[in-house]
Amino acid sequence: MNKEPNPNGLNRRQFLHTSAGFAASAMFFSLGTASSLAVPGAGASKNSIPSVTLNNGVPMPRLGLGTMTLSSEDGPQLVVDAISCGYRLIDTAMIYNSEKNVGIGIKQSGINRQEIFITSKLWKADMGYEGTKKGFQTSIDNLQTDYLDLYLIHRPNGGDWKGSWKAMEELYHDGKIKAIGMSNADFDQLDYLINNTDVKPAVHQIETHAFFQEDKEHDYLKQHGIQMEAWAPLAEGRNGLFTNETLAAIGKKYNKTVAQVSLRWHYQRGVIAIPRSHQKPHIAENVNIFDFTLDESDMTSIATLDLNKSQFPEWS
Repeated sequence: MNKEPNPNGLNRRQFLHTSAGFAASAMFFSLGTASSLAVPGAGASKNSIPSVTLNNGVPMPRLGLGTMTLSSEDGPQLVVDAISCGYRLIDTAMIYNSEKNVGIGIKQSGINRQEIFITSKLWKADMGYEGTKKGFQTSIDNLQTDYLDLYLIHRPNGGDWKGSWKAMEELYHDGKIKAIGMSNADFDQLDYLINNTDVKPAVHQIETHAFFQEDKEHDYLKQHGIQMEAWAPLAEGRNGLFTNETLAAIGKKYNKTVAQVSLRWHYQRGVIAIPRSHQKPHIAENVNIFDFTLDESDMTSIATLDLNKSQFPEWS
């Protein structure tokens, strides 16, 4: 998703952790390594990040780092920090102006490129067949890589998105992209791609969180074998998410924060989440969700929070 203000959100520095015990666990839990990435179908050990197999057989981590806020000078170090915490999915986009920092951070981390799953996105200015080829080349140059694991059309509401898809299919067949998909598409666009193209979308990245659960979309994507991914899994703190009483009560039960409860909820729904943060403690906190399980009553309680309404009307 492109950049948006957060006038109604609560800065997580303002959120009071309810337990001193959590503070210790969030800061000092055992960090994952490259070898901790779970294979599809394998059980996740504490703090490891399992993967899901996309509809073309490509494994994708089920939790990653969003980088919309990592365009500043400390961006590369935060990418290094995330990798040291066990993250293997890094999500960026041309419009975020963070691709260069992501590329630098991956290089500085010393990790093998093949162990990192990089997503980037095509912006409107590069829409169309020729523009997509050029936009893709710019992105991989920025990222200092020769391929992408996932490439998405960012906001296909206008412009020649069909021409873009054709170009992405060619890049896919040439081995330049391992999987292709959409972000913020509508049902008509998805139906067209499912029924009229050579390569079907592997991922659809959309707004979804506790206040906008998108159950209809969730069911549609599962029916068609398309992986759902949340670009704002914590609603960017809007509508008071970080102080929500229901989420806080569930967190207290497990000695977890609201953010961790929310991300665990996405995980148990089968939705990939890419929370973003500009603070290392929160980057570490967000990955620490694999040592507890929400029970049926928790999932039912969170389901009642659905307002069936976007919290980002400026992008509707």
